[in-house]
Amino acid sequence: MKVIILGKDGQLGQCLSEQFASAEHELHTTTYTTQLFAKSECDLSNFQQLHEMFLTQAPDVIVNAAAYTAVDAAEDNAQLADTLNHKAVSHLAKLCREFDSTLIHISTDYVFDGRGNTPYSESEPTGPQGVYGVTKLSGEHAVTASKCKHIIIRSAWIFSEHGSNFLKTMLRLGSDRENINVVNDQRGTPTYAQDLARAIISTLPYIASDNCPWGIYHYAGNSIVSWFEFAQQIFSSAKSLGLKTPEKVSAISTSEYPTPAPRPAFSALDSKLFTQTFAIEASDWRAAVNKTLAKIIQ
Repeated sequence: MKVIILGKDGQLGQCLSEQFASAEHELHTTTYTTQLFAKSECDLSNFQQLHEMFLTQAPDVIVNAAAYTAVDAAEDNAQLADTLNHKAVSHLAKLCREFDSTLIHISTDYVFDGRGNTPYSESEPTGPQGVYGVTKLSGEHAVTASKCKHIIIRSAWIFSEHGSNFLKTMLRLGSDRENINVVNDQRGTPTYAQDLARAIISTLPYIASDNCPWGIYHYAGNSIVSWFEFAQQIFSSAKSLGLKTPEKVSAISTSEYPTPAPRPAFSALDSKLFTQTFAIEASDWRAAVNKTLAKIIQ
């Protein structure tokens, strides 16, 4: 199958490119942007340009790893976030329907309101609290409404050796500071981007056989922690590898660390449906922390 990855420069896009190196599929990757950025191979806000891409490439599968993910900045840039997370996704979905391509679209735990206390299943009501979550949910609705062949994968707290993420932020702060404060009343399921990439690729045989259960799925980490507990794991692993870590890591409340965008207090995802459907385990994020650190210090 011919697969196009949108968002090759993001951490998931880079992991997908690496994973595809050993997969038996023809891969094409592309950078992405909106009309507000100057350099791009594909302007996702330009329907005509996307149409030309479909005409020339004739993809069997589009993996949309492109998104506006700056959660706080989205509060002041709602139009831009909506362009990339909703309108561009709507374009993609309509074109996938027209060309009989399959769309694998990556979404987020932030579509939930965070008031739950057990991992969210795919069927539970959504209720995003900030602009980022609202625009991502609008993108999901656009995909569903298009009636294209699709798999929407919600994931959470993504980290890897690539790009910017919580793990790399903790390493940077740990090397500069003796004391660090980390929020302890937001809980979720960290997800290794390499595991998510592997999960995405695991769907391709089902798509190729035209025997794929379309719809929304969750794929995330296999256990629930707070940001504080996540940081503790990172620093424990980092210390064992000889990296500099802070003398003290303190747990604080969300109210002590206000941000422009509200965060869900609880956004853990239940990956059971995905793992049973596509025969792949949820992300072992604790083991992945060690893998990530080992790759970073190579």
